[in-house]
Amino acid sequence: MVNQQKESGVIEAVRNYGKRLSRFIRSRVSSVEDAEDILQDVWFQLSNMVDIEQIEQVNAWLFRVARNKITDKYRKQTPQSLDDLVYEDEDGEILFKDILLSDFNTPETEHLKEVFWQELFVALDELPANQREVFILNEMEDMTLQEIANQTGENLKTIISRKGYAVKYLRKRLQTLYDEFWTY
Repeated sequence: MVNQQKESGVIEAVRNYGKRLSRFIRSRVSSVEDAEDILQDVWFQLSNMVDIEQIEQVNAWLFRVARNKITDKYRKQTPQSLDDLVYEDEDGEILFKDILLSDFNTPETEHLKEVFWQELFVALDELPANQREVFILNEMEDMTLQEIANQTGENLKTIISRKGYAVKYLRKRLQTLYDEFWTY
């Protein structure tokens, strides 16, 4: 009976979170094969849990395990130059997640990344809950703004506005730390 419950918990997690988790991982690794390996490792770790019911938030647990697996993979690779980490979007803005998930690992950059992650989560906690939710779903869980609007039942323009306010606040709040990171 316990194995049946465990199996149904894993199947439910795959059904509910599989596509988003796959997109999340794929956007952070260099190849489809690496993404598939990491995703398989995440499902394997979930299936090895003694009691899946102990996990309070399966979604958060899965994404945390995926981030850890991605980080572990990057640690095994050879470092590159800091200049190679710069990635600009179509607006010419450097993307934070590419910095935070980069595979350039020295003790100094690891410390900076750790501090940056801590400050990011502190800053996220300062946002109104609805802005924080939209930012996390869009940036960290790779949901589109339309998917968020559909999930929450909110107007797409409202979701876009919330994301915009969150990004503006986070840019301003993290600017000093960002400047320190790039003057390194």
